[in-house]
Amino acid sequence: MKEELEKNPQSTISSSQVFFIHVCCGLALAAGFWVAHHVYSLNLVFDPTKTLCLIWAIEFPVVILLFSCCRQKPEKCSYFTAIARGLLGLPVGALLNALGALALGAPVGLQYLEKTVNWSLLMSSFTFVPTACVYGSSWTDWHRIFACTKPNGPLEFMLCLPAHGAVIGAWFGAWPMPLDWERPWQDWPICVSYGAMAGYVVGMVGSFGLALKMHAGRKQLKAE
Repeated sequence: MKEELEKNPQSTISSSQVFFIHVCCGLALAAGFWVAHHVYSLNLVFDPTKTLCLIWAIEFPVVILLFSCCRQKPEKCSYFTAIARGLLGLPVGALLNALGALALGAPVGLQYLEKTVNWSLLMSSFTFVPTACVYGSSWTDWHRIFACTKPNGPLEFMLCLPAHGAVIGAWFGAWPMPLDWERPWQDWPICVSYGAMAGYVVGMVGSFGLALKMHAGRKQLKAE
């Protein structure tokens, strides 16, 4: 651990910062559901397009504003530059998520277009935007965190685990879709969205737990 911190000291943030960011992102997600249900009388089962649109429209600004504060090399990258990177990352990430979903069997057709677009924008807010704000287009960091799955420090675990959790959760959430239960929540992308959000929350909890463990490890190293 000591060698990793020396190699990349900027990737370390306090466990309280990790907790604050995750709580804010989780509250934004809950706020999206609350606004959809209590203000617009919408829910994910009966109107997934508008509900997903509201959720990502509330979640995305919170994600981009918070993770831009964690940008690497702040002496070279301003806060507004990091926000711009996140804004550019949203459609790029949405495109990649949509292509991945279609490759894995998501339905194709004009009747599914709006649903797929809004689901992909939400997934991009979970998976792509945070790292775009922090690292921009640094291929080395993207490759290490996601392709090699070798994050260093609490910050990179904060990027890695929720993103992986959202993708794995979406994959597990897709399992009921082909079954002949004939339930409305089996339609695309309802159960996939629930799975993605559940996986995202689990990933946030996991990354906070690792942040606490690493913080305790750093205190022990200092004591030695």
